[in-house]
Amino acid sequence: MSAVSSVPVPYASYLRVYEPLAAFPEPERDHWARYARRADPPTAQDELRRALAGLVATPPAPVPAHESADAFVAELDGVVCVCPWRTRLRGWLALQELPGLLPAAVLDAALPPVVRGQAEADHERWREENPDARPWIRTAVWQVPVRWFALFSDEEREYVAAGAGPDKAPVLRYRTPMVQARRRVARALKALRESIDEGPLTEGLVDVGRWLEEFHPRSLVELDYGGLVHALPDALLAGDRSAADVAEGIAALRAGDGEGARVAYERLAERWRTVRYLQFAN
Repeated sequence: MSAVSSVPVPYASYLRVYEPLAAFPEPERDHWARYARRADPPTAQDELRRALAGLVATPPAPVPAHESADAFVAELDGVVCVCPWRTRLRGWLALQELPGLLPAAVLDAALPPVVRGQAEADHERWREENPDARPWIRTAVWQVPVRWFALFSDEEREYVAAGAGPDKAPVLRYRTPMVQARRRVARALKALRESIDEGPLTEGLVDVGRWLEEFHPRSLVELDYGGLVHALPDALLAGDRSAADVAEGIAALRAGDGEGARVAYERLAERWRTVRYLQFAN
C-alpha cells in the first residue's frame, strides 16, 4: 500500500448487515463464496478512498460508473456471511440527501447541477430494472445515530485499543444476530410509544426496523465506529458505553421511571455533543 493510500480517511460510522451465502441467488452466491476465500480483502478505508477519488476528479464522479464487486466478510456460528459494498447504489442514495445537508452554493460548487442531474437520471433508469434493491450498509458522518445503539447490548461491545504502527488503529464495534436486533427494535418501539409522543427517535427506529426486515433472518448486524476512531481520544473510546446508556434509558421508560430515562439520555447526549463539536474544529 502506498504512503498516500495508507492515510486514514475519517469520520464515518456504519451499520452493516452480513447475509449468509444462502441468501444470494446464483451466480452471485458463487461469486461471494469465492470472494470470501480471499486472503487480503479490502477494508472500509479502501472503499472510502475509492469513492473520494471520484469526487476529486475533473469533472467529479460522485457515483462510480459500475457497481462494486467487493464486500465485507464475517462469520456467524461458523456460517460465512457477506456484506456487499454496493458503492454505486449508496452513492445515489447519498446524493439525494445532500440538498438538506449543504447550502446550495456549496453544493453547486462541489457537484455542479449538470453532474447531479446526470447521476439522478442514471439512478432512475437503474431503479426501473432493480425496484427491490436496498443497501447492506448505512453510513453516518461525525456521529453514531442513537437509534443504531438500540439494536445492541453492552455485552456485544468489542473494543481494541490503539497499538503501535500505522495500521494499529483502535476498533470499536458491536455485532449481534439479526433475530436479536429485530427483537430489541420491537421492544424499544413499544417502550417509546407507551411513554412518549412520536418523535425523531421513534421514527428512526421504525425506519431501521423496516430495513432489517428486508434481510435473511440468520444475518449478522454490525455497528462499526469506522473512521470516527481516528478523531476521538482513546479515553473517550475506552469509556464509551453508548449501547448500555440506550438500553438503560429504554428499560427506565418500560418501568415508568422518567427520571432514570432522562439521566441516561443526558449522559448519552453529552458524549455525542462532544463528538459533534469536533466537526467544526479546525
